[in-house]
Amino acid sequence: MQESRLFKIVYYLLDKGQATAPELAKKLEVSVRTIYRDIDSLSAAGIPIYTEAGRTGGIRLMNDFVLNKAILSEKEKQEILTALQSINATLNTSNSQTLQKLSALFHQDSENWLEVDFSRWGNKDSDNDKFELLKSAVVHCKAVKIHYANSYGAISERIVHPHQLSYKAKAWYLKAYCTEKQNFRIFKLNRILQLEMLNEQFQKRDLPKLIDESDDKYNEITLRFPKEMAYRIYDEFDKTQVQRQADGDFIVSVKMPEDEWLIGFLLSFGTQIDILSPTHLKKVIAEEAKLIYEKNKP
Repeated sequence: MQESRLFKIVYYLLDKGQATAPELAKKLEVSVRTIYRDIDSLSAAGIPIYTEAGRTGGIRLMNDFVLNKAILSEKEKQEILTALQSINATLNTSNSQTLQKLSALFHQDSENWLEVDFSRWGNKDSDNDKFELLKSAVVHCKAVKIHYANSYGAISERIVHPHQLSYKAKAWYLKAYCTEKQNFRIFKLNRILQLEMLNEQFQKRDLPKLIDESDDKYNEITLRFPKEMAYRIYDEFDKTQVQRQADGDFIVSVKMPEDEWLIGFLLSFGTQIDILSPTHLKKVIAEEAKLIYEKNKP
């Protein structure tokens, strides 16, 4: 315990330049007397640490106590710190000892420029816990039992071997081997209603290019939107799929699976969408809108 605390003191001083004994005591949750004993221990071990009295004084390390002869360039050091900052964000934790240590050793600041929150609005704890459990299952090759709701609302229980978490089109997905189907499947995280990590471990397989990852099998859908929908068009579609017309309207051409999700997605645009093709999809949306009206009319 003391050894860990001594290292933390050194790294903290490398990072901050100096600190007072009360400051270190508060950070490390020990008494000021313990900090002074630690300073004596560090000094006895040959660490060039000293205290300076006065209003601007404090505990410091000798200025030359740094890794000046690292074989990394300044750009490479910053790239390492940037990568660690990204990893720290996806770890969903505010504690990054490695990042702090390397920032101090490289004598470079590591700005907290990235935050990743895996939760939906109003559902922070549940979504983050789900992500953390699945991440752990992927890393440690642990099987997981899930209750999953498919796009038609049917709920089934599956035993899966998680291989990868993937983010696509504003949603998180789990790529996993399904023991029931004896094949790989993609599961949308929001549709995983319950999950439990099992003691069973699995041997990782080569992750194939899943059918769901390719849009070659999907029909092209062509949509027209008025110029007033610009704010949402660029939220929902890539700019390569969008063509601005002379009158300001937008023509969007995109390949998407024609399923229940797509119907709900298109209906969410209300009267601000004109389905140009395929014609059968136009009929499906019109019939669904009619059913909604009949069900909710006053």
